Amino acid sequence: MNVPIAEDIVFNTLSRLTDIDLATLLLIRRFEEALLDLFANGKVSGTTHTCLGQEYVPVALAPLLHGDMVMSNHRGHGHYLAHCADPEGLLAEILGRAGAPCCGVGGSQHLHRDGFLSTGVQGESVAVAAGAALHAKREGRSQLAVAYIGDGTWGEGIVYEALNIAQLWSLPLLVVVENNGIAQSTPTARQMAGSIGDRAAAFGIDFRRSGSMDILGIRADIAPLIERMRSLPRPLVLEFDTIRLGPHSKGDDTRSAADIAALTGRDWCGQYAEAFPAQFAAVDATQRARVTTIFREVQNRPLAAWTGSGQ
Repeated sequence: MNVPIAEDIVFNTLSRLTDIDLATLLLIRRFEEALLDLFANGKVSGTTHTCLGQEYVPVALAPLLHGDMVMSNHRGHGHYLAHCADPEGLLAEILGRAGAPCCGVGGSQHLHRDGFLSTGVQGESVAVAAGAALHAKREGRSQLAVAYIGDGTWGEGIVYEALNIAQLWSLPLLVVVENNGIAQSTPTARQMAGSIGDRAAAFGIDFRRSGSMDILGIRADIAPLIERMRSLPRPLVLEFDTIRLGPHSKGDDTRSAADIAALTGRDWCGQYAEAFPAQFAAVDATQRARVTTIFREVQNRPLAAWTGSGQ
């Protein structure tokens, strides 16, 4: 009989990161900060959604998911950088410059390359991931399909249809929920009845919730669950109690200054800087310089040429 996993992961201290993990964290943070500067100067078309405060989630999970299919969402810069390690390509796509993985027509929200797909359509990724998981199972691969979603996405009916099928058919579907406490501009408590864990339990799906920002601790705890999915295919929902420091997209933040200040106190960036000041300062200086170089070089590229089939 399936007994859903429902324990919280709680770590009260931060483990010292490898320079590689810290570099990825800071690459995402400094990349998005530089992107916001471009946006403010009118150099980014459309809009942009940052993951400031949430960067540690994909950084913790990416090393566990090599070779798996990852489905991202509108707030997906951190997912792309953690899983694909391609800041030049991401910026080229956003700015429509040469070297863009989708020739500049996908922009910030719609990215595609081998093993990675993002969409701005809420909930769609769970259904697409369920289909990818079914294909992997039929092919006999020990491959997972991973869908990153937010707390607001649980208002979409297709999420429940996909979870129902995934459990019925024992699909290797991993749903990663970045619960940042707000759906666009509506606090989660005002738009969601019950809990995500209870919703997973309604289907008999294994569930794990984390309130930690300790990347190494999260990774060590989640690794056995992911390996079990590879040998015994079945869905798993992981919920991360995280924060969104920025607005939904542009200037649409209705939270008070006091609310934002409280969230800033929970930011992984400040906590790692305080816990490991020398390491943080050295890696941060390197990543700031790297981002400056990338942004200068990509902006000087010619416009991407659309071929009708990507590059």
